[in-house]
Amino acid sequence: MENRLSHGATFSCEHDRRDTMIDFGSTEGRVRANVSGRPIRPVPDRPRGSVVDIFCGAGGLTHGFRLEGYAVAAGIDVDEACRYAFEHNNEAPFLRKDVSYLSAQELLDLFYQGEPKILVGCAPCQPFSTYNQKKADPKWRLIRRFGELVCDTKPDIISMENVPRLMEFREGRVFGDFTARLKAAGYHVDHQIVFLPNYGLPQRRSRLVLLASRHGSIRLEKPTFEPNSYRTVEEAIGNLPVLRAGAIDPRDPLHRASRMSELNRRRIRASKPGGSWKDWSEDLVAKCHRAKSGRSYEAVYGRMKADEPSPTITTQFFGFGNGRFGHPHQHRALSLREGAILQSFPRDYAFVAPGDAIEFKKLGRMIGNAVPVLLSRAIARTISGHVKEYGL
Repeated sequence: MENRLSHGATFSCEHDRRDTMIDFGSTEGRVRANVSGRPIRPVPDRPRGSVVDIFCGAGGLTHGFRLEGYAVAAGIDVDEACRYAFEHNNEAPFLRKDVSYLSAQELLDLFYQGEPKILVGCAPCQPFSTYNQKKADPKWRLIRRFGELVCDTKPDIISMENVPRLMEFREGRVFGDFTARLKAAGYHVDHQIVFLPNYGLPQRRSRLVLLASRHGSIRLEKPTFEPNSYRTVEEAIGNLPVLRAGAIDPRDPLHRASRMSELNRRRIRASKPGGSWKDWSEDLVAKCHRAKSGRSYEAVYGRMKADEPSPTITTQFFGFGNGRFGHPHQHRALSLREGAILQSFPRDYAFVAPGDAIEFKKLGRMIGNAVPVLLSRAIARTISGHVKEYGL
């Protein structure tokens, strides 16, 4: 398989009978692809469906579909930093493009010929997050653009994943308008808040999952885990090599932990799993937490519990002071690899090309913003069953 990761590159997909030529265009993100109606080679037992992932990021949502055997046609995202991770792990082309300027025809041209069209995506969730109170953030309009693209291209099935707070944003109008638009276009729509430990994720993360089909009702498969069988932090990352703060595993450059000041070293040694800075002696407590206004901020400077799922992995999970991201046993915050594993990425998932610099903030953003792969696999299996049920 050929995959030259440069602008104007030729990308040969293993599913094609002929090469797919993609011109990634200029810095304005223009995209031209002679992929309209491209055929797909039959593969025994492969689920029917051609998948395009918009807002694909580093490929968490796509990777779940790939692991379930789907033909992934392409991923689209504005962040060039995600190109290597998406293409290397998913064997599908990454198109750098602002979805605000993606035309319906460009999107249609990406799907494979003769397959049910499956459009999936997770629009940027920052405008709806409890960590971001800037209601003027223009990214929320990408939800509207997602709906416009659906109505203009009429894919057979769509799936959208986001934070639960999207349902409350602007008094619920943004999400309500989105679902109303889909229903008016003839889609059967279902959505629910999903607690991901119920699907095997070793992380306390809740997400809004929407599924819609032009062909009939569709609902996410039932969970298979219960509280007494939730996967734990220890089960997920307990077998990784021991690290000191600031150290790097020579066998895995992503298994690296951020440095800590001497004060924070003292703090983490005084921290209890599941506790907070309120467990410390007075001389370790930050001035902002001693003030009356800061006493309620307990969800920082904490250790995770080894025998429970982790807290929600955010884009800053690599910092001890950014949440309850202290390792259960070792005196440091989570490594980048540990955060990725808690997001259910495979242990060998590559986020940067060999020899490229590994930056905590950049990788933290890719990992923390990703759709957990285990959730994606559940979505993919649900869609596969739906396609079979309706004979698509």
